[in-house]
Amino acid sequence: MTASVLYDAPGPKAKVRNRLYAVAGSLAILGLLVFVVLRLDAKGQLNPELWDILNYANVRTNILNGVLTTLQVFAVAAVLSLVLGVLLAIGRLSDHKPIRWLATGFIELFRAIPLLITIYALWVLFLSYQSELGFTGEGTQFWALVIGLTVYNGSVQAEVLRAGINSVPKGQREAAYAIGMRKTQVMTTILMPQAIRAMLPTIISQLVVTLKDTSLGFVITYEELLYTLRLMAQNTTINEQDTYLPLIVAGGVIYVAMCLLLSSLANWIERRGRRAKTGIAVAEAGQALTAGDAMAPIDGATTPGPVDKTKE
Repeated sequence: MTASVLYDAPGPKAKVRNRLYAVAGSLAILGLLVFVVLRLDAKGQLNPELWDILNYANVRTNILNGVLTTLQVFAVAAVLSLVLGVLLAIGRLSDHKPIRWLATGFIELFRAIPLLITIYALWVLFLSYQSELGFTGEGTQFWALVIGLTVYNGSVQAEVLRAGINSVPKGQREAAYAIGMRKTQVMTTILMPQAIRAMLPTIISQLVVTLKDTSLGFVITYEELLYTLRLMAQNTTINEQDTYLPLIVAGGVIYVAMCLLLSSLANWIERRGRRAKTGIAVAEAGQALTAGDAMAPIDGATTPGPVDKTKE
């Protein structure tokens, strides 16, 4: 029996028992899926006429509009959350106590409050001062959703960046200070680039969370993808059957596709960063010198011999 650092390798009996558990679990999941499919078929939810709603031109147009609205909110919230995350991470690492306490309090507050409550509170606040803030149309829903996503995901991104900055060896910043660099230069040119590169997978993972959290806009009646699908399902029936299932399945497939594309983009950026030729190139090793070569004159220079001081 071989041992691992984290756990003991299973023996022959344990391997047989694990295989039995795997087969039993797979059969249970397969049976559950079959049960669900049979129940949906008995309710008429798998009729081809019901799923043909996805071929309607107006349905596709509404879904496309919902996707574009979702991507619009995500793009604005993603950029603002990254900017806010950088500022909060720098503030939390500041040498000035008021700035550090303020950044820490902001991060802990908005990480603790549920995102749905933050979005709803901002929506009510913006509705109360809609005329003073100059919001028209869906401006209140849009900015309530964007700002809610920004403050929550920005707080999470700040902790991710802070962990990345702290992971950089201290010798690098000490060397930078030793050659006369200011703290701003050390942060922007040495620490932050390495932190972003090291924590890039986690940053992209949080951006995927931001993309999925845009679906919370349906609570404040913002017409993103989920709200659009729900509205169409409520107002459309085929053969006296509701259309929730095909529309929700279509929406789920679209969300999965968008998240997979974002993850693929992250993997591409990470691979490209690994292939990037950065840093100082290592010089090629020259031919080894013998002791006699080392004592030879350089570039034709004459080497003075010993001086006979008895002649002076």
